[in-house]
Amino acid sequence: MKFNYKKNIVILSITQLLIVAFSFIYYQEITLNSYIDISFFVTAGFILVSLLLFTIHSGFYDVMSKSLNLFFSPGKDRRRFDDIPGLSELITINEKPLLIHGLINGLLMAAALIAYYA
Repeated sequence: MKFNYKKNIVILSITQLLIVAFSFIYYQEITLNSYIDISFFVTAGFILVSLLLFTIHSGFYDVMSKSLNLFFSPGKDRRRFDDIPGLSELITINEKPLLIHGLINGLLMAAALIAYYA
């Protein structure tokens, strides 16, 4: 997979602009403390979604999704358990970009925390 710097910088810039905008909307001012608060939630969201996708791709939920599909399928259209695709085969979103953007936003938040307490 090719790492596209320009695309990642654009996405990071948009994320930072959204953090500043949400900070202004929620707190009616832009301070370092409000930036840190909103940035924490954005960082946590990116990292938690990437970890959820990682566990889905590992096959952790495959048996549960196959069992639910088998249980709720009608009697005449019932498939064999092995013919039902697992959740890891159905969801093909790459979790690495989300993790990278979460870590970069986390590093920017950590830099803001250091500036706040220094």
